[in-house]
Amino acid sequence: MRSLPLLGCLLLSALWGAHSLRAEESQVRIARDDPWTQSDLLLPKELLARWKPGSSSYAIYQVGFPFLYKAGHIPGSIYVGAGKDPEGIEALKKAVSGLPMDKKIVLYCGCCPLDVCPNIRPAFETVKKLGFSNAKILYLPEDFAHDWIHKGYPTEKGG
Repeated sequence: MRSLPLLGCLLLSALWGAHSLRAEESQVRIARDDPWTQSDLLLPKELLARWKPGSSSYAIYQVGFPFLYKAGHIPGSIYVGAGKDPEGIEALKKAVSGLPMDKKIVLYCGCCPLDVCPNIRPAFETVKKLGFSNAKILYLPEDFAHDWIHKGYPTEKGG
């Protein structure tokens, strides 16, 4: 009988902890001038649950800086250039040009906190203007190292 209250406390503690983790993930920061909505963002755990490295279900593009891509990137992702540069935007346009408009596209940078990233906004605005209805931003609020690599998610180097 004594173990029943202890079991209840443990269960309550576990549920409370799980709720706080879910709450953290659902508190996505979106600035007033961001070109995306909540539904345009994809959490890393959501991507990993829906996609496996080597799968063609998503077209994943890194729109940041080349040295970051070479240091570590999502397996199978394609580096197209920095979204802040006209050359990067042109490379992104070329990369998506043959894709169906409903293709699942994921864009990520991870150079710095998402709210100040110079690359992700122009890249996202470009694919949306081109008409891609399933374009998503990988939600990396701090940076790629903190929100992907340090969590042990799959990474490859080079490129």
